[in-house]
Amino acid sequence: MTELLALARAVAATDRLVVLTGAGVSTASGIPDYRGPNGTWTTDPEAEARATIDAYAADEQVRRTTWRRRVDGPVLSAVPNPAHDALVELERRGHLHTVVTQNVDGLHQLAGHAPERVIEVHGNVHGARCLTCGWTGPMATVLARVRRGDPDPRCGACCGVLTSTTVAFGESLDPAVLQRAHDATVSCELFLAVGTSLLVHPVALLPRTALRAGATLGIVTRGPTPYDAEAAIRIDDDAGATLSAVVDLLDDI
Repeated sequence: MTELLALARAVAATDRLVVLTGAGVSTASGIPDYRGPNGTWTTDPEAEARATIDAYAADEQVRRTTWRRRVDGPVLSAVPNPAHDALVELERRGHLHTVVTQNVDGLHQLAGHAPERVIEVHGNVHGARCLTCGWTGPMATVLARVRRGDPDPRCGACCGVLTSTTVAFGESLDPAVLQRAHDATVSCELFLAVGTSLLVHPVALLPRTALRAGATLGIVTRGPTPYDAEAAIRIDDDAGATLSAVVDLLDDI
């Protein structure tokens, strides 16, 4: 309770809160994390290979499997959970400045955040793109073709390979997106990492950036992170329960 109250007080004292969210924020929405006991890569060893751009672009069978899993998977039908809702409430109350997310599910926007406050460093699964000509469009349109029997839909403009508007292994992150995340971090007073192991770079460097800029670091996630010793506030608990409790405590601070 001491750490929870400390977090609530830190949130109450700022209008420059930056929150970094990882897969642990979306697990309660039915989207598995990657490396946990029931994670995507733990239960399906081939999943990580399917997320590698070279394998995806070169192997039709990899693409067919990926499209089938996109149609049947939980991401596109997921809805926000209490963690998302609590963060929206922190924005509504004027505390939260920016959400930097490693997640590609779009649930922060669906929960009600102003789109300009959400920085998606790994892209968004709700869009589709062509690896050859750069065409982009709604993922739902392409998935409708898969449901009608096209197992490996190609670009209507150039017949190139289609994929989602997410960043796969082997692709570079958008420098402009990374710059936005950096700029938000260096200007924050409180940097809160939620539902992330802080192991995936370059996003894992943001807590260090925040600390060097003089911000307070808080971490809410299950399991250890490389920054635990440097965090002023460390809570090893469920993201939704913790953030909801913080919102409730704000009424008494």
